[in-house]
Amino acid sequence: MREALVILPSSSITLPPNSSSSSSSPTPPPPSHRHHRTTAKPKLKQKRRHSPSYFTSSISTAHSPLLSTLRWDSASGNCNSLKYYAELASKLAHDGRFNDSLMIAESVVVSGVNAAEFAALLNVKLVSGGIVRLVEEGKVGSVVELLNGAKQLGIDLLKLLDGAAINTLSLECRRTMECGEIEEVVSLMETLKGCGMPIKDLVKPSEIIRLCVSQRKPNAAVRYAHIFPHVDIMFCTIILEFGKKGDLASALTVFEASKQNQDTPNLYIYRTIIDVCGLCGDYLKSRSIYEGLIASKFTPNIYVFNSLMNVNACDLSYTLDIYKQMQKLGVPADLTSYNILLKSCCLATRVDLAKEIYGELKHLEMAGALKLDVFTYSTLIKVFADAKMWQMALEIKKDMLSAGVTPNIVTWSSLVSACANAGLVDQAIQLFEEMLQSGCEPNSQCYNILLHACVEACQYDRAFRLFRSWKEHAPQKDNCEDFGNKTDNIIDLSPTLMVSASIPTRTSASPHGHFSARVPFQPTTSTYNILMKACGSDYYRAKALMEEMKEVGLSPNYISWSILMDICGGSGNVEGALQILRAMRDAGIQPDVVTYTTIIKVCVENKDFKSAFSLFASMKRYQIKPNMVTYNTLLRARSRYGSLQEVQQCLAIYQDMRKAGYKPNDYYLKQLIEQWCEGVIQNGNQRKGYFSTGNRTGLGPESMILEKVAEHLQKDNANGISINLRGLSKVEARIVVLAVLRMIREKYTAGDSIKEDVQIFLGVQEVGVHAVRHESVVEAVIKLLHHDLGLEVISAVPRNGNDRNQDLINHPERVILRANMHSPTRRPVVLQKMRITKESLQSWLTRRLDASAVQ
Repeated sequence: MREALVILPSSSITLPPNSSSSSSSPTPPPPSHRHHRTTAKPKLKQKRRHSPSYFTSSISTAHSPLLSTLRWDSASGNCNSLKYYAELASKLAHDGRFNDSLMIAESVVVSGVNAAEFAALLNVKLVSGGIVRLVEEGKVGSVVELLNGAKQLGIDLLKLLDGAAINTLSLECRRTMECGEIEEVVSLMETLKGCGMPIKDLVKPSEIIRLCVSQRKPNAAVRYAHIFPHVDIMFCTIILEFGKKGDLASALTVFEASKQNQDTPNLYIYRTIIDVCGLCGDYLKSRSIYEGLIASKFTPNIYVFNSLMNVNACDLSYTLDIYKQMQKLGVPADLTSYNILLKSCCLATRVDLAKEIYGELKHLEMAGALKLDVFTYSTLIKVFADAKMWQMALEIKKDMLSAGVTPNIVTWSSLVSACANAGLVDQAIQLFEEMLQSGCEPNSQCYNILLHACVEACQYDRAFRLFRSWKEHAPQKDNCEDFGNKTDNIIDLSPTLMVSASIPTRTSASPHGHFSARVPFQPTTSTYNILMKACGSDYYRAKALMEEMKEVGLSPNYISWSILMDICGGSGNVEGALQILRAMRDAGIQPDVVTYTTIIKVCVENKDFKSAFSLFASMKRYQIKPNMVTYNTLLRARSRYGSLQEVQQCLAIYQDMRKAGYKPNDYYLKQLIEQWCEGVIQNGNQRKGYFSTGNRTGLGPESMILEKVAEHLQKDNANGISINLRGLSKVEARIVVLAVLRMIREKYTAGDSIKEDVQIFLGVQEVGVHAVRHESVVEAVIKLLHHDLGLEVISAVPRNGNDRNQDLINHPERVILRANMHSPTRRPVVLQKMRITKESLQSWLTRRLDASAVQ
C-alpha cells in the first residue's frame, strides 16, 4: 500500500482555529518525513486517468497521521480540523495543485467523514478560481482529473463550480471544438455531463457529429452519443452522416458499437445502416447485415424490408426473393414495397412483370387495401417510357387522372420523354403544353428533353426556335428560380429540383413550337450542349454558343468541349481539334474517356493515325481507362496494314482490350492480319492469296490466332527466332509462319542481318486420329515453306526419323495415306522440329528485294 502524505509549503500552513500545543488540537503532519515535491502540471493531451479504486486504495490508514488525526477528531466531535483541511484543500485547488487537493479530500472521505459534509465546507470561490485559471492556461487535462476524482469520491461537482467556472468551461468546449480537437472536447463534455451540467446548450450536437465525420473518428462519435439519453437516435444520425460522406467503414464501426448494450436489435438503426450501404454503393454488405438480423431469430419490420429491397433494386431476382421472404414471415407489404418492386422492374427493363404488379395493385385498390399514389403511376410511366411504349404510358396517365391523382414534375417529364424517345416531337410538345396548363412548372430537364427530341429527329431549326422562344418569354432573372442542374444525361428523369411558384394557367403553342406564355426557363450547361449538337458541322456557330454559355454565367464542361472537337474535326481540321483539347486543359477541365475517344475518332477519320495512337498512349499515362468505343475506333482505323509497327500497335491494343474485360468482335482484325501475312507471298494486289472466302473457315470465332501472332511478333529475338506451332490448326500455323517471315523481311529491309536458322516446333508425334491432324499441319507448313516460298527446310528429329521426314519434305502429298496405312502403336514421345537455314532465308530475302526493285 502507498502512504498518503500532504506536503505543505510554509506559506500555505495555517493552524486551525483555537489551536494549541495540546493533543486535542490536530496539527498538520510534519514536513520532515519527506522531501518537498512539486506536482507537475499535466498538459491537455497527456491525461493521467485513475481507475475507480485508485482514490480508495492509495492511502494506508496504518501509516497516515492525517487519517488517525481525522478519526480522532471525528470521534471527539471536533470539526475545527475538518474545516481546516477543507480550507487547505480549497487553497491548494486555487493554486492549481489539484492532486494535493484531491489527496486531502480522499483522506477525509476514507476516514469516515461524509463527502457531502466535507464538500459543504469547501470554498467554492477558491476552487472555481483555480479551475478558471488552469483552463485559461490551457491545462484542461488537470481540470478534468480534478472533476473526475471528486466525482469518484462522491462529491457533488456542481457545488465546486460557480457561474464563472461553468461559463469558462462552456467557452473552452467551444474553443476546443473550433480547433478541431475532437477527442479533447468529447472528454471534457463527458466530464461535464458527469458533473450534472446540461451539455445540450454547450455545443450544437450537429457540429460535434460533423467534426467526428470529417476527421473519421467513429469511436469519438460513439462516446459522444452515450452522453445523451436518446442514444439510439444519436447513433442513427451519426451512421447516416458517415454514409453521406461515403465512409461505410466508420458507419459500420458505429453500428457495431450500437449493438453492444442492446438486448434486442434496434430496427431503426438496422434500417439506417442498410440505407447507408445503398448510399455507399455496397449492396452486398446490406445483405450480410440482413442475414445477421435473421440469424438472431428476430423478424424485421416492413421498414427494414423496404430499405433492403430499395438498396438492392438493381438486382430484380434478389428483390423478389426478399419480397417472398417478407410474405413468408407474415410481414404485409405496403405501397412503398410495391413502388420499389416497380422501380426494380424499371431498372431491369421487365415491362411484363411491371404490368403484372400493376394489375395486382389495381385489384388491391379496388378491395380498399391501399391507394395508389403519384410515385406508383410515375414509376409505371417511366417503365413504359424507357421501353419506348408511349401508348402504354399515356394509358397509365389516363388511369392516374381517373383515380384523382395529380401528376407531378416527374410524371410529366416521363410522359414527354416517352414521346421524345419514340421520335414524336409534336406529341412531346403537346404534352409539354398540357403540363403548363395544369399549373405544373417544368424544370430544366423538361426543356432539355424537348430540345434533345428535336435534335434526334434532325429538326435543328425547330430546336433553336424553341430555345429563342423560351428565352424571350422567360421571366426576369430576379423573379425566377435557377433551375440549373448539372446533369448531361437528359434521359434520366429523376427529380433533381422541385419548384413551387405558379405560372399562368393558360398558354398556347404554335405548330412551330412558339410558346406565348411566360415560362420559368433558365438554360443550363446541358441545354447549350444539346444546341451545340444541333449546329451540325457549323463550327463557328457552336463556338458562339459556347461563348454565350460563358456570358450567362455557365461553365462549359467536358461534354461541351468534346462536342466542339467533334464539330471541328468533322470539317477535317485535326490540328484545330487538338488545339481545342489543349484549351480545355488550360481552362482547368481534365479530359475524360469521352473526350479522348472523340478526338481519337477525329484523328482516325482524317487518317492521322500517328496522332490517334499518341492520344491513346496519353490516356494510359493519365490512367484514364479506355472504353469499348475507344478500342473499336483504333482497331478499325486502318483498312490494311503496311508495316510491322502498325500490326504491332493494333495487336497491342487488341490484347489490352481483352485484359480490360471487353470481348471484341475480332473478325475484321483477323482479316487484316491475314492480308498482311499473305503479303509475304503475293506482290501488291496481283492475285488473291490463300485466304479467300472459302479458305477462312479454319478460323472460328474462338480462335486465338491474334494472341499467337502477337506472341511471335512481340518477343525478343536477340537469341534467335523460333516459331511454336504446337496445338494450332493448319490454317493458324500458316498465318503464324507467314507473320514471322514478314517480320524477318521488314527487319532485314531496315538493316538487320540474318544470324541464325529459324527453329520451328511442331509438337510431339501423335497417333490415331490426332496423328492425321498433326501430319496435316506438318504438310501445310512444309508446302508453304518448301514449295511456295522456295526455302530450304531441314528436319531436326532424331536420326531414325530422318528418312521419313525427308520423304515428307519431298512428297508431302503422301502423308495422309501413310498415316492411314499404319495402325497406332506405342512410341516414345518425340518433339518434332524443323529449321529454315539462314542461307536459305538470305537468298529468299535477296530475291524478294530484287523483285521489288524491278517492279
